[in-house]
Formats: sequence, C-alpha cells, structure tokens
Amino acid sequence: MNLMANILLNVLVAFLVGSVLFGLQRKIIARIQMRPGPPIIQHLLHTLKFFIKETVIPKTAAMPFYIAITVILCSIWVAAVIVGPVSEGSLLILFAIFAIHKIVEHNAGSSSGSPYGKLSCVRAVFSAAAEVPLFAVLLIIYLQTGTMNLADIIAYQGTNGALLFSIPLAAMMFFVLILSKAYYYSPLNITMGKDLVSGFETEHFGMLRGFIMISESIAWYMLLWIFLTVFVGGLTPIGYLAGMIIITALVSLIDAVTPILNPNHSVMTQVTLAFVGIVGSVLMIFYL
Repeated sequence: MNLMANILLNVLVAFLVGSVLFGLQRKIIARIQMRPGPPIIQHLLHTLKFFIKETVIPKTAAMPFYIAITVILCSIWVAAVIVGPVSEGSLLILFAIFAIHKIVEHNAGSSSGSPYGKLSCVRAVFSAAAEVPLFAVLLIIYLQTGTMNLADIIAYQGTNGALLFSIPLAAMMFFVLILSKAYYYSPLNITMGKDLVSGFETEHFGMLRGFIMISESIAWYMLLWIFLTVFVGGLTPIGYLAGMIIITALVSLIDAVTPILNPNHSVMTQVTLAFVGIVGSVLMIFYL
C-alpha cells in the first residue's frame, strides 16, 4: 500500500471508529440513566446530515477566519493521524497538535461573534490552566523510557512491560485529559457545557459544522490511540478497537453518574490530580 492510500485509510478508520464510539458513549450514558438512547451510529448520521444542510454564515462572523478555522481544525487532526498510526513518529508532535487544537478551539468560538461561542473561547483559555500540568506526562514518559518516539516507546514496552503498570499515575493523568475531552456530558469539559448550547460550535452550520464534527471524531480516536500505544504498547487492530471500547465505556460510566462541574471546580480538580500524578510518578521512577 502506498503512503497516500495508507493515510486515507487511516483517516477514514479514525473518523468512522471515533464517530461510532461517540454514539456508543451516548448509548451507555442513556442506559445507565434508564433511557433508551439513540442508535449507536447517531453521531455518524448527524455528521453526514450537516453536509446536506444549508451553510449559513452569521452577520457577526469574522470572515474569512470563520471558515478557515474549520479547515485548520480538520487539518491538524489529519496530521495527527499521519504522525501517529501511519508513521509512529514523535509523541511531542502529537502533544503540540493538541496544543494547537486548544488555540483553534478558542478562535472558533470568537470568530462567530456569538455570545455562547465567546464564552466558550474564554473557558478554553481558563481550562488550559488545568491541561498544561497534564502535559507533564510527557516528561514522565521520557524519564521512564528515555525517548519521545512512539516506535521506541512500543519497543521499550515489548522488553520491559506496559507503562500502565510501571507509571500508573501518568496513565491516570492522561485518562483525566481524555475525560475532559469527552463530547457528551463530561464533568470536566467546560468548553462544551450545556449552559453554552454547543459551545464554540454553536454558530457553525451546514458543511462547516460537518467538518468540525469529523475533526472531533478523529480527535477522540487519536486520544484513545495515543493512550493505548503509550501505556499498553503496540496492539493489533482488534486490540486497539477493544481497548477504545473499554475506555469509552469507562468514560461513559463516569459521565453518566457525575454532575457537570462548574469551571472553577473543573480546573481545580484537574490541577489537583495533575499534582498528585506528577509528584507520585517522579517518586516511583527514582525511589521504587
């Protein structure tokens, strides 16, 4: 298979699997809350639906940035697929892509001129205060393995066992990051709180909204792929799928039984867990 076909195949798989996992998340939450819930493919259907809807641009939108931001959002997560599953490149680049996503998320909200979008972009900046300490997981992984290259991290785990067991607190920190990015009812995702309607997406319609939803599905897939690759090791496609389903189910359980925290409590919860994870992981590496 040539490189371009490999990229297209991996992007398609990331989109489809990510969309179905979002649908699974809604279904599990609904069942726990004693509701029937939508079909598992509902998120995928919603995404495709927007491509046949009229694309309306608000008068308050900052053009052409309002349109360009959706292209940028899709592009960075396609780049993440190339760096990750396609080439098994640098973990540092993947985290840089996530940092760019935060910037794009902020500007997507401000570009529409909507008060809901603007409040979401303010919260994106606020939430970054909690997510920056979580990036310390990079340093912990480097201290343990001596590398940032995904292929080398996989090889290290093949020899020394899964990092999930040697640096479990770092895995916990990354899981908190995943939980904060859950699309539906996450207690930590303050940029998509229901008080903001759809957050930074509120004023994006039609095809533009469709591209945003594609990027979110790929982003969810990539977050789960990175967690499994970094803390469990290289898996078969079936292994990755099973791991993603398990993590999504666990996130759904937490979302279903946990109230949505206000911004202050969300940030403080993440900062506290990050502090515990950083200190505990460093002690485990150097003293155990």
